[in-house]
Amino acid sequence: MDTAQALRDLATAAQLTASATAVLSQTDLTAGHAAYFALLTEHLGQQQSRTQLHAAHALRRTGAHKLDQASFQAITDAGTNPTLEQIEATHGHTIAGRTHFKSARGLMHDWLDIPRSTAGDRLVQADCLIGRIDEAGQQLDPWLPELAATFTDPTVDPRLVAATASKLHSARKDLGAGKAGRDKLRQLQAKSVAFLNAEPKSARKHINDLVAEVKSGKRPLKALLECIGIFKRGTRQGLVEYVLRVLPSHAAFIEAFFAKVDNPATVAGNRERLKDAEAHFTGEPGSDWDDEESMPDWAKGGNRSGPDDEDPDDSPAADDPDEDPGSDDPDDDPDSEDPDDAPADSSDSQTPEPAAPWEEMKPERRRLIGLMALLMTNRTTDSQPEPGFGSAQVSIVMNWEKMQRQAQDFAVTSSGIPLSPGEARAALCTAGIYPLVLNGASLPLDLGRTQRLFSKAQGRAIRAAYRGCSYPGCSMPAERCELDHLDPWEKGGRTDIASADLKLPDPPHRPALRTLPDGQDRRPPATGLALHRT
Repeated sequence: MDTAQALRDLATAAQLTASATAVLSQTDLTAGHAAYFALLTEHLGQQQSRTQLHAAHALRRTGAHKLDQASFQAITDAGTNPTLEQIEATHGHTIAGRTHFKSARGLMHDWLDIPRSTAGDRLVQADCLIGRIDEAGQQLDPWLPELAATFTDPTVDPRLVAATASKLHSARKDLGAGKAGRDKLRQLQAKSVAFLNAEPKSARKHINDLVAEVKSGKRPLKALLECIGIFKRGTRQGLVEYVLRVLPSHAAFIEAFFAKVDNPATVAGNRERLKDAEAHFTGEPGSDWDDEESMPDWAKGGNRSGPDDEDPDDSPAADDPDEDPGSDDPDDDPDSEDPDDAPADSSDSQTPEPAAPWEEMKPERRRLIGLMALLMTNRTTDSQPEPGFGSAQVSIVMNWEKMQRQAQDFAVTSSGIPLSPGEARAALCTAGIYPLVLNGASLPLDLGRTQRLFSKAQGRAIRAAYRGCSYPGCSMPAERCELDHLDPWEKGGRTDIASADLKLPDPPHRPALRTLPDGQDRRPPATGLALHRT
């Protein structure tokens, strides 16, 4: 059978499937015929999935994306019910110059309207199960030969085999190169084929566990770099969702920036500036919108309108009997004594809102606003650049002895995130370095009674040594703690490293945690916190 007749049969099969479905879906079936309908449809779906992979492989093997415009037009004119003469006219001609589609994936997405991710998955599965194509257009052996043999078995669901191929392909960077990597791949294939043949219903779960086990160890950098990025999930319930996957070195900067945003005493956590940043997106009044002149154009016309800006006859309250008209005289409203029912435009409503809502705001929302404010840093206006927000600062503590031994775990951030030697070297090339030598003389950082507040250099040293809250049982990272004197300053305490303490800020509703149970002492050992700056 030549290819023209095979294509004609495929078109006929599509027509027969459509006509049979139209009859079987509108006719009263017996229970037996309904079960047979479902069985044949499932078998047809399996055959269709196998055919889709072969079609994707054929597109790339033949270079179909290089067809000229006349060839694509001839295929379109032939349609889904072609004659043999029309099929013969669709042999097509490829061009060597600039092509309409860049690749087989682009052809599948732009011409066949297949989602780009689905097109990519089919091409990957074709590489694994049918054969790869080199740069010269020559076909090579499939990447997963044992699984490829299972793919041709008519008794095995090809959809399950294709999903297994995609799963194993996702772990290719974790397997490593050389003979060891090839051995791991053969073992994965053998176990996967055994599950597909013995336990097809639960094979997917077992294979996922196998791949997860491969990825659970120390992953190569190439495997990590392939997975990182910002991925858009789409719009759900009116919100745009993103998934952020980062390296540990990235996470250190993010955590440090969030710690700054959560602290209202820092530049990044300044509540008024954050409120102004959010106003750019929500339309709520910012802290610097004193009048109509200071408001941007998109915020004018209603966001700050009061009783002096609108006609009482045109106000929404005049049309809605359930809306409080907002009388300025509290005696006109019999319920005005209830503070919850106070008039909307009373004098109390003109006072600025307290800062409590911002402090009670969920940390997730506050951090998002801080991140957006950071993205808006150094935006220019017609007059002068806008002052930027504070940037994140990450402290990296390196163990000199471990680094001399070329150990892999000699560097860790102050928030407890370990860094690889490569990440530590990259940080040394660009970071400001503040050397801290543990267990040395601490006199350069001891200020005694000369000043009450700890210096920035002392803060870096104390956070580097403690790595977190010094209160027993507390796991709060150092960036979220504040410096404190073990001995109160008013009672002769000294601003020295050995007399320093890291603790959580004491909220107004909770008493300060100053006394430890059973007479324990938070004072650090004399040899454990002696630091000096070289």
